[in-house]
Amino acid sequence: MKTGRRLRWITSALALGATLSIAPMARAAEPAVSIPPPSLDEKTASGPETAVFAGGCFWGVQGVFQHVKGVTNAVSGYAGGSPDTASYEAVSNGDTGHAESVEVTYDPGQVSYGKLLQIFFSVGHNPTQLNYQGPDRGTQYRSALFVATPEQKRIAEAYIAELGKSGVFPAEIVTEISPLKGFYVAEGYHQDFLTRNPTYPYIVYNDMPKIESLRKLFPQSFRANPVLVFKAKS
Repeated sequence: MKTGRRLRWITSALALGATLSIAPMARAAEPAVSIPPPSLDEKTASGPETAVFAGGCFWGVQGVFQHVKGVTNAVSGYAGGSPDTASYEAVSNGDTGHAESVEVTYDPGQVSYGKLLQIFFSVGHNPTQLNYQGPDRGTQYRSALFVATPEQKRIAEAYIAELGKSGVFPAEIVTEISPLKGFYVAEGYHQDFLTRNPTYPYIVYNDMPKIESLRKLFPQSFRANPVLVFKAKS
């Protein structure tokens, strides 16, 4: 959703809440889905690894992964398009090929790629929504995995097929799997947005419930204190 459209959505939501006395506001969020872990996962490796996820507005996706144990950094950015269009203003037009994405750096000794996928599909976003996520519309909000290695591709494909057969989702999973050709870091004001703005209406409605779902569904993976971009840099 472009900034102007997002602000209009917030204004409308607040007006609706005042009229109908809706509480809590978090009811607008996509519900989490309890799903099994993947049967196929990566082999234990040493040293940090990275994975790129796209699932709607990057504020919430980043916030979820920042609360996962074993994640050492989660950065909002753009993937799927060219470097010259990797800006919020350009990507918001929906014609750059980019998706709002999050690059996750993690310790595979603490959390595997498969576990990150499970969290992503369960609480991070709704993988059955084609080219939108909640109130956000456009290909820049599509569900996608940008895979960096053949192993990531193999695990992601197997897991999506497995989830499809299980019937845990009421509709078909539409998540794209694409080779990672580049990840471009988003503007500074987008980084750590959820943590810095926990009372921002869009965050309250759409993203804070995801953090609570992560805590409830994945208690062993949940960290109360998020790992932040600016702390990671320092």
